Amino acid sequence: MNRYPVWKYAIIVIAMLLGVVYTLPNFFGEAPAVQVSSSKSTIKVDTQVLQKVEDALKAASLLPQTVSLEGSSIRARFENTDQQLKAKDAIQKALTPESGDSPFVVALNLVSRSPAWLTSLHASPMYLGLDLRGGVHFMLQVDMQAALTQRLESLAGDLRSVLREKDVRHGGISRNGQTIEIRLRDAQQLEGAKRVLSAQFVDLQTQEAADGSEFRLTASIKPEAARKVQEQALKQNITTLHNRINELGVAEPVIQQQGLDRIVVQLPGVQDTAKAKDILGRTATLEVRMVDESTEARAAEQAGGIVPFGAERYLERDGRPLIVKKQVVLTGDNLTDAQPGFDGQTQEPVVNLTLDAKGARIFKDVTRDNVGKRMAIILFEKGKGEVVTAPVIRAEIGGGRVQISGRMTTSEANDTALLLRAGSLAAPMEIIEERTIGPSLGAENIAKGFNSVTWGFLVIVAFMVVYYAMFGMFSGIALGVNLLFLVAILSMLQATLTLPGMAAMALALGMAIDSNVLINERVREELRNGVSPQAAIHAGYDRAWATIFDSNITTLIAGVALLAFGSGPVRGFAVVHCIGILTSMFSAVFFSRGLVNLWYGGQKKLKSVSIGTVWRPEAGTAVKAD
Repeated sequence: MNRYPVWKYAIIVIAMLLGVVYTLPNFFGEAPAVQVSSSKSTIKVDTQVLQKVEDALKAASLLPQTVSLEGSSIRARFENTDQQLKAKDAIQKALTPESGDSPFVVALNLVSRSPAWLTSLHASPMYLGLDLRGGVHFMLQVDMQAALTQRLESLAGDLRSVLREKDVRHGGISRNGQTIEIRLRDAQQLEGAKRVLSAQFVDLQTQEAADGSEFRLTASIKPEAARKVQEQALKQNITTLHNRINELGVAEPVIQQQGLDRIVVQLPGVQDTAKAKDILGRTATLEVRMVDESTEARAAEQAGGIVPFGAERYLERDGRPLIVKKQVVLTGDNLTDAQPGFDGQTQEPVVNLTLDAKGARIFKDVTRDNVGKRMAIILFEKGKGEVVTAPVIRAEIGGGRVQISGRMTTSEANDTALLLRAGSLAAPMEIIEERTIGPSLGAENIAKGFNSVTWGFLVIVAFMVVYYAMFGMFSGIALGVNLLFLVAILSMLQATLTLPGMAAMALALGMAIDSNVLINERVREELRNGVSPQAAIHAGYDRAWATIFDSNITTLIAGVALLAFGSGPVRGFAVVHCIGILTSMFSAVFFSRGLVNLWYGGQKKLKSVSIGTVWRPEAGTAVKAD
């Protein structure tokens, strides 16, 4: 009756082993480290940079614990902070031999001390949030009106070109606030303009009015189209901020939307507010220029000689110099979209660009006059430009759709498209809130949160043991396993633990024990009714399950609502809350029953169970059931 099959015990053992493995990294602490990351979007951190870092450390007689390439950065871990500071100077000197703007950011950081065998199993500790680790917090306000204005300027330019192509005469097109005004001399021109707008400018809504002997057609962005423009501007700004913050070497930055027009940026471990502001406010621009194909330019590229008059020298992605003309053909203002794709004939990775009407017209003229020549796309960041790509013009390109190809991998095509699409902010932003949290305050928060969870756990277990005897001990073990599973799952998900998350963890303990209380009281009730101990255990778990399931589901619904509609600290609380409910259902019912079955299930003639005092009101007596 009260025996688990072997496969159920196997599930419990496997779950326990996984829980221990993925919880362990949180107990090893953090080691001082040096992180090397790219300061520019076009520079890659690869195995060659890793080799330079290793050589620099070897030359400085520094022995790191580990040096590894993790994602898009290199991390070298050391025993103490003295070695960390010396290593930073050595690496910075090796990667930036000359004075000037470095293509790499060498930052001090903290990494987990987890042993290699845990890391090989992808077992990593939870990230600590801003309130636990310290750092800086910014609230950014996005200027949505500026995004709409920019969109209207683009539409006004497109409208001029289309009306000219359709031979619709007008008396002038101008932007007035958040509207576009078109002056028309007669009704025929008015009807022609309305047909063009309804057919090709579906995002605009129009109003006509007489203006003396002329007509005035006023176009404004539809509400749904305006919302789409604002959403895209917000998303592009968030993407751009992600790219920029990589320069700071932040392990787990938090960049998320708050409301309709605000972005929250949290940088744990960063104390230099001025540097963070500089990165967040950095601008990037895109320019298209023709490559100088003259003999003097080729000689300047190969021998590093004098650059011809009217040209400039820039570096390509592989470090080779390229001489380009100073005259700018197009800027990023003419680019409306950039997406990765594949060539229809060669199936090579390409980048598909979409230009506005003005850019399409200019690009068509330039490509027609320069077939067989190279065109350079240059990205400017922090006042310095780098060539993203320099393809050869094969034929005249019209229609506003451009394809960039040439020895690119799929990853490079994705990166290039991202650079061209989100190299700069879609709308200006203003910092409206700024906070700095010191590491000492974070350490104090960790200690307080840990103490609250620890003391809450101990008091609950003590009460359960006193009140329910051996069954209370089973409940306490199940509660510990619940906490183990909760931490393990948060670590597996690489969740960011915040102070509200620790509060949810403490609350989860109190809610989890409620299931065991229901089970224990149900078993007591069966014993009061005179049922045999084995039958009472079986009935107690079976009949308590429906109540446990209902109560946990309703609580889970509330947690999911917090997760769906909350933001910031509320979401952090909701994540731990929801996971804690799921782990408590497993530990309180499945795991604790396994313990009880293991302890009592093999006793065929069980006469009593240790579950504290069983009151029998009808007899007016109390019987100790052990």
